[in-house]
Amino acid sequence: MAKKDKDLNSLYQDLLSQHRNTESPGSRLSKFFFGLVMLGAGLFMIFNNLSVTSTWGRYGYFYSFGNFNISNGMIMLPLIIGILMIFFMRKRIYGWIVIAIGVVIVLLSVLLTTQIHWKTTSGYIFVIMFGLAAAGAGLVLRELFRKD
Repeated sequence: MAKKDKDLNSLYQDLLSQHRNTESPGSRLSKFFFGLVMLGAGLFMIFNNLSVTSTWGRYGYFYSFGNFNISNGMIMLPLIIGILMIFFMRKRIYGWIVIAIGVVIVLLSVLLTTQIHWKTTSGYIFVIMFGLAAAGAGLVLRELFRKD
């Protein structure tokens, strides 16, 4: 019984080595780029069906932290103070730090008010979009992590 297992294993290894020897490096590269194109097309179709909106800046929108409300104009205040600090202080590093904090606050406020909505699409297009992305990702990952 063990001899049959060894024979089958050696036959399997021979078949694997023949398969590896018949595949050229150019073929692997073409599979990788074909997978990359499929992945890109699928992701393009997916992102093309998303609608992104934001409530930032509408109607004097207020952010509230507990009982303290902050308007949109107040969010820009650290950025403006940082710019003033650069021109009026000898040590400009403090101004740059305040500007960096102001930029982070502005970016966070925009990101936190962003809403993403999926546009209405047919089931056929839905399957094609995610199928292309999944098949392309599979080809790319298989070629990237292949052990030869």
